[in-house]
Amino acid sequence: MNEPTQPAGRGARPAPGAPVVLRNATVLTMDDRRTVLRDTDVLIIGERIEAVGPALAVPEGAFEIDAGGGIVLPGMIDTHRHMWQTAMRGYGADWTLTQYFVWYYLQHGKHFRPEDVYAGNLLAAIEAIDAGVTTTVDWSHGLQTPQHADAAVDALEEIPGRFVLAYGNIQAGPWEWTAAPEFREFVERRFRGGDMLGFQLAFDVTGDPAFPEKAAFEVARDLGAPVTTHAGVWGATNDDGIRLMHEHGFMTPGTVYVHAATLSTDSYHRIAATGGSVSVSTESEQSCGQGYPPTWALRAHGIPVSLSMDTSVWWSGDLFSAMRATLGADRAREHLQAHAEGQTVTHTHLRAEQVVEWATRGGARALGMDDMVGSIEPGKKADVVLIKNEHSPVMSPILHPYGHVAFQAQRGDVHTVVINGRVVKHEHRLVDVDLAKARRAVESTVEHLRGALGDEAWAAGMNPDVPETKILDNPYTYTDFRTAATHGG
Repeated sequence: MNEPTQPAGRGARPAPGAPVVLRNATVLTMDDRRTVLRDTDVLIIGERIEAVGPALAVPEGAFEIDAGGGIVLPGMIDTHRHMWQTAMRGYGADWTLTQYFVWYYLQHGKHFRPEDVYAGNLLAAIEAIDAGVTTTVDWSHGLQTPQHADAAVDALEEIPGRFVLAYGNIQAGPWEWTAAPEFREFVERRFRGGDMLGFQLAFDVTGDPAFPEKAAFEVARDLGAPVTTHAGVWGATNDDGIRLMHEHGFMTPGTVYVHAATLSTDSYHRIAATGGSVSVSTESEQSCGQGYPPTWALRAHGIPVSLSMDTSVWWSGDLFSAMRATLGADRAREHLQAHAEGQTVTHTHLRAEQVVEWATRGGARALGMDDMVGSIEPGKKADVVLIKNEHSPVMSPILHPYGHVAFQAQRGDVHTVVINGRVVKHEHRLVDVDLAKARRAVESTVEHLRGALGDEAWAAGMNPDVPETKILDNPYTYTDFRTAATHGG
């Protein structure tokens, strides 16, 4: 090792494969003790973190980044994002969950072509890395054909982020599409190992006593693929689905239960006992109606938590807002419950450091990647984010680093993003990413969808009336099963 080199000039970019060192940062290591290190360097060589400490000596030719006055933390991890829907960013800002089901599940979701899935995934992938989200689960339940699936993966492989394709298809029963030979051929053809693109199966369990989803779980087991499922969603999935999964032995440590907002104590016990985790999408749950964000219940039952943003059809595509909303929702409930009992909360139970952990290492644990990413420690893969903005009055002073990340920082403060040792964003600008191409693809998708629906339906869809027919009985078009929990028992 040589003496430290001079900091890189503004606008400079590292040479391919060159070591990278971030100097003099406040480092949130997210190790087992949630250690905070001041005036600390992080040295990256190849794909991994080589060293963490003050005034590190670095190899000749290392690319230096002045991180003084900034916060370095592990790359954030989003465990549930419907990336294929990103072309419709903001379209459903005033939707309820029912209106989402009507639009995507029952009416217009079938209009998406493979190229539309590609466009949504491409823009979503760029959006993720721009916001410091280095690993994203593409909860891709719009894969009506293998061609749609190929398009989804094509987009993910084009962007230098870490992704997990959670394969799903809301237009057919999971016991049907998982049994198709072309599905198995797609998996064998596109997933050849490596840690930049993972694989899950994404489907829901309706609670039908016949448990037709059993066949899909068996395929997942055969493939060695974890299952991610929307559980505890008002009007769609309930405790019966959890019970059926448990009775048939399909609840595993790798299972990710999304939302889990309307479950009973018994269901939470089953999740805790089998080692599963819950992906909480607080902005989604508190806005569109899955149920109250369940972090209070998950903490009470010792269930691991990760965070997700769900879909850009409603909300922002970053985890800063997810952390902020999660703290707000959990604390609001704690205060309201205390007030109802004539009490006052003097010390909040959910702390900023916990939600920052959920947004980073919590996601790594949920995806079985904790030995690889999720913390700033030597030997881990170099998925690292620097939050620093000399032009923002919000980024000074930094007194409580965890609180600053959770409540003060935002997407515009993401200065540098390193994924797998590669600098993909620096000085607030993406590196070697063609955003213009993604915008053109999305414009084409919007034009197609608007044409397929017609101008009147397109405009009405932004604030649709609920049809008079009893569409609330069940959002899933592939089953006739009804229960009281789906408004038609």
